[in-house]
Amino acid sequence: MINNMGKKELTYSEAIVEIEQILARLKSEQTDVDKLAAEVKRATELIAQCKARLIDVEATVKAELEEK
Repeated sequence: MINNMGKKELTYSEAIVEIEQILARLKSEQTDVDKLAAEVKRATELIAQCKARLIDVEATVKAELEEK
């Protein structure tokens, strides 16, 4: 899936893995202070993407259950 900025959108699982990698870097203090804001911004974007995906899946499941 391509997002509106032309980049390939990650799957839910790929996004979760990337979030976990960012968190691991932050916890281990491997992130340079100059890159901290970028890491937090990326994690926030990924979390929003995952949240949107979960909302879509919930709506789909509800619709399917209501049809039965």
